[in-house]
Amino acid sequence: MTSSGTATRASFGERARVAIARRGHLCVGIDPHEPLLAAWGLPTDAAGVREFGLRVVEAAAGRAGFVKPQVSFFERHGSAGLAALEDVLAAARAADVLTIADAKRGDIGSTMDAYAAAWLTPGAPLEADALTVSPYLGVGALSGTFDHAIAHGKGAFVLAATSNPEATTLQRATTAQARTVSAAVIAEVSDRNAAAVRDGEWGSLGFVIGATVDWAEAGLEAFAPPAPILAPGFGHQGARAEQLRAVYGAMAPAVVASESRSILSAGPDGIADAIAAAAAAYPSVTEEGAHV
Repeated sequence: MTSSGTATRASFGERARVAIARRGHLCVGIDPHEPLLAAWGLPTDAAGVREFGLRVVEAAAGRAGFVKPQVSFFERHGSAGLAALEDVLAAARAADVLTIADAKRGDIGSTMDAYAAAWLTPGAPLEADALTVSPYLGVGALSGTFDHAIAHGKGAFVLAATSNPEATTLQRATTAQARTVSAAVIAEVSDRNAAAVRDGEWGSLGFVIGATVDWAEAGLEAFAPPAPILAPGFGHQGARAEQLRAVYGAMAPAVVASESRSILSAGPDGIADAIAAAAAAYPSVTEEGAHV
């Protein structure tokens, strides 16, 4: 559907696929925390985060296919901060840059459905192209969100194998089916994708799999149908762009590689060049996994 909800639009999975093909793997994080605002000469208030976000979007347009606002840095300024986020999301949409709202929502029943409506409804004030969600109240609790996303041409990135050490005990625990929790989450969500796509299409329900995660240790394997993988951990957190293929193997073509501080630290005058350089550092990988 279009943003007005009146016409059919491509699925998020297919739009992400096109964005990667056209602009590469880079996703620019929009993380306006206080030290960065100060370094950019901006006030630490809603006006500052708005200006910061708009400048990042302007620099990313035509250079990267995705931006990922970290919602918490806007929420901390209350209603004015959320209004600032609305403007940033709208600017990215106008610039043809896909938006991933990094809100990590996870709840049950009507509460989760309301989150989905807030972030994934065409024309909503906080409309984004995709939303990060947590499956740890049960993957089934996200069913309404998945249905809403697919119905409206939107996407979700399900936290599957994050790189923070605090998550290891839970995510690598073994289920009754003798696989890790991370692998079980991917399998269940992949079944949802398979039911929603035609042969050859990418699913719209993607996964968060950190670039510092060892797939063998986490019990992960390539999955089908392909779906976008949001990959934090590149840049400041230590993973290098040239490691994309080595880390993600056959799934490398679907990676949306998130970088924030490593780019944002270039400042307002250098960020456009920093985005261009970061985007160029990722190898182009065909869907068969070969470098081109």
